[in-house]
Amino acid sequence: MNKNNNKFDPITLEILWKRLVSIVDESDASVIRTAFSSLLRDAHDYTCMFTDSRGQELVQGTLCTPGQAGAMALGMKKIVNSIPLEDYNEGDVFIINDPWLLAGHLNDVCVWSPIFFKGKPVAFTACVFHHTDIGGRTASDNRDVYAEGLYIPLTKLYDTGKLNESLVNMIRWNVRTATEFDGDIRSQVAANHICSQKIIEMMEDEGLDTLDDLADEIIDRTEISMRKAIKKITDGTYAHEGIIEGAGNKPDIPIKLTVKVDGSNIHVDFDGTSKQVDWGVNVVYNFTYAYVFMAIKSAFDPGIPINEGAIRPITMTAPKGSIVNCTFPAAVAARMVVGHFMTEMVFNALAKAAPDNIIAGSGGTPAQTNIFHGSFANGKPWHTMIIRGGGMGASSRFDGHHCAIFPANGANTPVEILESDTTMIVESRSLIQDSGGPGKQRGGIGRQMIVRSPGGDGETGENVPGTTSIAVQAGRYIYPPEGIFGGKDGSKAQYLKNGENADPSGLTFCEPGDRISFISAGGGGYGDPFERDPKAVERDVEYGYVSIEKAKQDYGVIIEPDSLKLNMDETLQLRENK
Repeated sequence: MNKNNNKFDPITLEILWKRLVSIVDESDASVIRTAFSSLLRDAHDYTCMFTDSRGQELVQGTLCTPGQAGAMALGMKKIVNSIPLEDYNEGDVFIINDPWLLAGHLNDVCVWSPIFFKGKPVAFTACVFHHTDIGGRTASDNRDVYAEGLYIPLTKLYDTGKLNESLVNMIRWNVRTATEFDGDIRSQVAANHICSQKIIEMMEDEGLDTLDDLADEIIDRTEISMRKAIKKITDGTYAHEGIIEGAGNKPDIPIKLTVKVDGSNIHVDFDGTSKQVDWGVNVVYNFTYAYVFMAIKSAFDPGIPINEGAIRPITMTAPKGSIVNCTFPAAVAARMVVGHFMTEMVFNALAKAAPDNIIAGSGGTPAQTNIFHGSFANGKPWHTMIIRGGGMGASSRFDGHHCAIFPANGANTPVEILESDTTMIVESRSLIQDSGGPGKQRGGIGRQMIVRSPGGDGETGENVPGTTSIAVQAGRYIYPPEGIFGGKDGSKAQYLKNGENADPSGLTFCEPGDRISFISAGGGGYGDPFERDPKAVERDVEYGYVSIEKAKQDYGVIIEPDSLKLNMDETLQLRENK
């Protein structure tokens, strides 16, 4: 290390970078061990990160949620700098869930702390957890943010190490499951503590008095790499207009955007996009930017670090009061119903400029989110949330993954966890044959899950619950994930109560014996299905992804029904006569 000009040689820099990543990932891993809610332990709906002393994002967790991480990168810079550096104290811990400053809805609660070294703050560590309950009404048809739960402004959770018990008590009385809330908040504090201690250890080991010099080196190098990637795109302005369906009887939502590529800069503009609406799918600027950034970063340089340097070349404008830059007090609880589509919209805009760098529409866009609330037979309330994926869109080189939660990067909650946390019984969970969009590369397969509230058919006993409510935040019921470059659309999603279509925009009430079917969409295909390798179709039929009938109809491939083997001669003849 050359301490005279604060530059780091490449080997030292790589070692320090890997250590920084491992520190955040260790903090991240502690959440899995200590969090109370299955949404955090199993579905991984949280993000850990830390910044330099100026609030610039330096490292985020490897398994972070892009919407939270991208929004935090913008929000933490503002929050950190809202307090003079000299006013921070050792032992301070802050809490905030302001949707417009951070990740877009009240359930995403941020806990953050200054990291002190040799008596001064040298960095900040933060984590955002999606708390299963933050009070309020859980449906997506609320008309403003006041109905959606408890709004926590920037407040000290700990003041020089002393817990603000009045604040914690106030929050406890506003949530349905106070024990889970307490455990998850403590998990956040612990995650930040681990990050702080490991950063201090690294600074002691390396003889560093500040992290800012190292941050500058990492951020500057990252920016150079990101700009090199952007320069590979042909300069120009690329436009896209899309429609996001309105849930229930809500009107559709038009989205307009242009992506301007100018050398090493990209600017995305949403002029002409729908105004904000009177239900909970409005998106704050930070959350919109997060998924715009994700599209460009993942498409053109997925391997470089994500930090302030990767953000700098990508700018965005969106009209205030639009659905992608809503203003207070808009309802935002279900912001992912619109926000998750931003990645796909940017992909569509750049399709002609970079066809090999994008994917078709995905059935996990938006994430299929279900919030359950009920009580056990003894009257004790329970409240849980699961995230379900659909078939991922295909790319120029690969079939789409099955059951992917894209672009949100969450995980599917195991059946055993849902059943242990609630009174609900999962009767089946399976892939849906023929749901993936046909293409040279096939879209990922969709999935269905059927749950039942016990107590039907005269069943009695201590396990019979009362009424259970379900709130749905999802999409793809009207418009399926689209195929691209000749690929076909994936299947549509469905939401059924006792075999009949149910309204996903409000609350669904389940009485004992009711069955709810959650059916996720399949991913769109990429390229002409008649160009798909016949052996790949044979394998799809063998695995049950594609039926024999659809193999012939969609792919021009003949599969013998008895042996499930490819008939190449008849396949070639059928394809020639296409």
